[in-house]
Amino acid sequence: MFKKDLQDILNEFRTSEKWSERIVHWHELEAVEARSVEFPKSLDERIQQALDRRGIGSLYSHQNEAFQYTRKKENVVAVTPTASGKTLCYNLPVLQEIIEDEESRALYLFPTKALAQDQKSELNEIIDEMGLAVKCFTYDGDTAPNIRQAVRKAGHVVITNPDMLHSAILPHHTKWVAFFENLKYVVIDELHSYRGVFGSHVANVIRRLKRIANYYGSNPIFICTSATIANPKELAEELTGCQMRLIDQNGAPRGKKHFLFYNPPIVNQALNIRKSATVEVNELAKKFLENKIQTIVFARSRVRVEIILSHLQTITKKFIGPEAIRGYRGGYLPKQRREIERGLRQGNIIGVVSTNALELGVDIGQLQVCIMTGYPGSVASAWQQAGRAGRRQNESVIMMVASSTPMDQYIISHPEYFFKKSPESARVNPDNLVILVDHLKCASYELPFKRGETFDGVDIEDILEFLADEQVLHGRANKWYWMNDAFPAHGISLRSASQENVVIIDQSDVAKATVIGEMDRFSAMTLLHDEAIYLHQGVQFQVENLDWDEKKAFVREVAVEYFTDANLAVQLRVLEEDHVREEEVATVSYGDVMVNAKATIFKKIRLSTFENIGSGPIHLPEEELHTSAMWISFSDHLVAQFRESPFDQALTGLAELIQQVAPVFVMCDRHDLHVVPQMKAEHSELPTIFLYDRYPGGIGLAKEVYRHLPTILEQVWQLINACPCKEGCPACVGASEGNTKSLVKRFIRLLKRNERKNI
Repeated sequence: MFKKDLQDILNEFRTSEKWSERIVHWHELEAVEARSVEFPKSLDERIQQALDRRGIGSLYSHQNEAFQYTRKKENVVAVTPTASGKTLCYNLPVLQEIIEDEESRALYLFPTKALAQDQKSELNEIIDEMGLAVKCFTYDGDTAPNIRQAVRKAGHVVITNPDMLHSAILPHHTKWVAFFENLKYVVIDELHSYRGVFGSHVANVIRRLKRIANYYGSNPIFICTSATIANPKELAEELTGCQMRLIDQNGAPRGKKHFLFYNPPIVNQALNIRKSATVEVNELAKKFLENKIQTIVFARSRVRVEIILSHLQTITKKFIGPEAIRGYRGGYLPKQRREIERGLRQGNIIGVVSTNALELGVDIGQLQVCIMTGYPGSVASAWQQAGRAGRRQNESVIMMVASSTPMDQYIISHPEYFFKKSPESARVNPDNLVILVDHLKCASYELPFKRGETFDGVDIEDILEFLADEQVLHGRANKWYWMNDAFPAHGISLRSASQENVVIIDQSDVAKATVIGEMDRFSAMTLLHDEAIYLHQGVQFQVENLDWDEKKAFVREVAVEYFTDANLAVQLRVLEEDHVREEEVATVSYGDVMVNAKATIFKKIRLSTFENIGSGPIHLPEEELHTSAMWISFSDHLVAQFRESPFDQALTGLAELIQQVAPVFVMCDRHDLHVVPQMKAEHSELPTIFLYDRYPGGIGLAKEVYRHLPTILEQVWQLINACPCKEGCPACVGASEGNTKSLVKRFIRLLKRNERKNI
């Protein structure tokens, strides 16, 4: 077979009628030259020589700025694209400080173990080139007990993650005295990933870190780095509680990028249904992979990753073999993930199919093509994924393949929204009462609170009084002491409402049962129930038994021509209404709700055609969640205006649109914010759309929607108007009968009018 290069394939896309009809927008980003400066005179000669030997003869302008400001004791946040050399923004000041004072210490925080390992390797290579005895260690769950003592006593640079800082370092700070006494720098990489639940927890962990550092007499400088978001300075300041200097002028070079928006062809004109994005992604990826052009495919869910992977391994095995295409997602064991990262860097692996787990800056080499299966949910995420291809000077191709969902169709037909809109703001809410109380317990265990002391500026006297009444703390001699035998940090997860994961055990060979992965409890209800088909590295496993009490799923390898998809039934009950806006046609409220979720039935869906070929019941207990929500209750007066068509379809259509738009607006994962329509809500007996945080106590997402409902309704209005269908379709209001679209438009018009009146 004649082997094509990247230019050949791009020419084919331009000239072939088949491809040019589907590529609805072709955006070219021209190559950019580097803006470099000489090494600063104050930078130690040994560091300069080490960089020279690694082929770095000067600094990019943003690296130089970071070095200069941190030397003046300023906290900085550097915001530049993927692969722009952000690592030197923190490694240079840290190494310079250690050379000047060998007692100096630095703490590096990365959101994942993979990133921590990656950065340790890079830093150690520079240290080896320098020929100095600077000790750099990772400290995580995989660190052997006999090494941990050496890390605490002698580690100049300790690389860890927020979970480890929270549960293993801060509670045992008395073992880290020398480290905290000399702590000069705290580095927080991938800042944009600290948002929502995780970010709110991490902000409180940083409050605890600063409190302990101050107790030992140190006041570290914070260096944060981030991908492009709208509010990096604000986020860094909320996360660290410090004034930050923003560095956002990128000095790194960039190769030419082709950004293609691809819309699959319509297969049902009447319903405006398009060909499956997954099928199209398989065809596009095959074009690059069969020509041995290294490609990454992003998918939005674990199941979708495994479906695409199994298809690609089948259709390209003649050209490259199944081992050259791998999957990558959460739930794989660390050893397997390191092996895949190494294979990508070395070029043994030609293709990888990933969830957003590879969005972050793990070094996976020089990929040339990135294909996204659908819009990732935010502009910031899309640019992060696009940055995985064409690192530095290489020419690269990024393709976003739209699904039939409303948001995808809106983005694909409004490229200006994507290319001209500044990325979204990342939000955290460190003062969420549930999260704050959890971390005050941890902080009390670490050091007693003095009466009148604040928690990094937050008045906490009332909460400490409450905890004393609950007999968690004991007040004596103007101090609050932890009085429980339990160790608080172990019971608090930074990342999830679910404290326990389900372990997945492969028992295909009964004599050699092995653990192949894990999954959070909420996901396990719909993905690991009895008879579910669980996909792992493209291999199909059937769940033989889910032991819910012991949190174990026993699976066996199978070869079937279907996958499974489960339904989750949700009931909501209003507990308390905190805020309310009474209007002519609707009441908009915010408050506390109780959510009961239960997995009910699963469907078997054929892999090749996606048709339903069977179903079965799921027997699992109900899960309960107390959280915050906002809801829109529609008045009888409004319902009376819609008697000519099924009202429930209009309600469901509007709910579908809000589910698409709201997570984009508040920059959270689609699964963090759930939308549920009810024809007869229990508290009011009125048709109601609920939108709730999928986290105990809520983290402020629903509250943001309550505050900014007019803006969100405006985006919903634009989305529905952009859809070319007449009566409603899966690309706007979902599958429907009758003229649902016009009903939803009338809904939104009335709501928008009332919201404006209210403002």
